[in-house]
Amino acid sequence: MLHAKYLQGLILALLATLFIVTSAEANPEIQHWRSANGARVYFVPAPELPMVDLRVVFDAGSARDGKLPGLAMLTSGMLEEGAGALDADAIAERFDSLGARFSADSQRDMATVSLRSLTEPTLLEPALQTFALLLSQPSFPAEAMERVRRQMLTGLQHELQDPGAIASRAFYTALYGAHPYGIPPTGTEESVRAISREDVLAFYRRYYVARNAVVAIVGAVSRSEAETLAETAVGRLSGGEAAPALPAPPSLGAAKALHLDHPSSQTHLLMGEPGMRRGDPDYLPLYVGNHILGGSGLVSRISDEVREKRGLSYSAYSYFVPMRVAGPFTLGLQTRNENRAEALSVLRQTLSRYVEEGPSEEELLAAKKNITGGFPLNVDSNSDILGYIAMIGFYGLPLDYLDTFNERVETVTAPQIRDAFARRVHPERMVTVTVGGNS
Repeated sequence: MLHAKYLQGLILALLATLFIVTSAEANPEIQHWRSANGARVYFVPAPELPMVDLRVVFDAGSARDGKLPGLAMLTSGMLEEGAGALDADAIAERFDSLGARFSADSQRDMATVSLRSLTEPTLLEPALQTFALLLSQPSFPAEAMERVRRQMLTGLQHELQDPGAIASRAFYTALYGAHPYGIPPTGTEESVRAISREDVLAFYRRYYVARNAVVAIVGAVSRSEAETLAETAVGRLSGGEAAPALPAPPSLGAAKALHLDHPSSQTHLLMGEPGMRRGDPDYLPLYVGNHILGGSGLVSRISDEVREKRGLSYSAYSYFVPMRVAGPFTLGLQTRNENRAEALSVLRQTLSRYVEEGPSEEELLAAKKNITGGFPLNVDSNSDILGYIAMIGFYGLPLDYLDTFNERVETVTAPQIRDAFARRVHPERMVTVTVGGNS
């Protein structure tokens, strides 16, 4: 058995190499099958490094919290606190001794559980067995649950002091209301205190099941070895059932504006509406169009109008967040309190003009070059590829998504962008949230 410090050094060296080693193919071929108990598995061989990355994605994000906001996050946070006969310290020591890395996370749409390990069998096999134990036999110890609960409550207190976090929470609430996306992933103080161990167990048993899971694997293993990895990782899970479809978010009938006082010299401003889902037929026109509007940094229209011409903000932007159903289309900036009204006016005018006129041919050509030229950098490491294939599997996108991305970007036209923005973006009925002082 290699010494833990040596393993850690080797891992760090390999991680550094990940950023300079590229795949033999610009866009890796994705292999797909189902595990014996119904999990969808997506695999890309990457023989360049003696490592493997494995991620299991469950439809178990905060959109499934129901009446207990924070439940998904608390459940996810408890996975490494105990499993089988192992407590949190024993779990951490085992992964550390094997040079492996474990992580668990929860977002609005999904909960993810990830493992990175060297492929040496004496290291990979026990790391994988421990990973499988955490997935299939979490013990949710009561004492650890109280510690995680306290951490979440502390995090909530920090959010109440952070104007950016306050703005984000208020924005989602105003945008989605009672829809599951309006539920704050971190919960509320009342809901986090109310969650019981029985609630966590019920959530885990309902959503952490094979038919509600996607397994993504990238690494120096063969197809048969990847099949074994997947079966070991999720084979002990109950088959269960996939989570039900989420409802479409309500349309905004009229503009909403909300200002929250905060003792700061800067105002955080967010404006937007429900945008698009993953797999949306308007995805590419909206994505490419937004690159020109506010998604390309300092050369975007919004940045030019707000920052370069008027000096109202250091950073001004817009972006779409495609999700299971329509995620938000968001425009944002930070500005001094006394410039808040002017910055908001410029932001609205810039958006309205773009929706009316669309991009110029010169802007579109520059955007296409920037997007397609930068795309290879998005898939040049194992971790990047893992994220993409997990997304492809979770949202049911075509297996050739990466292969055809640049080609599909090149086909987007200015009229398509104008049409998509005219139908999908409504400056006159957006939610606007500002958080800052009154000076």
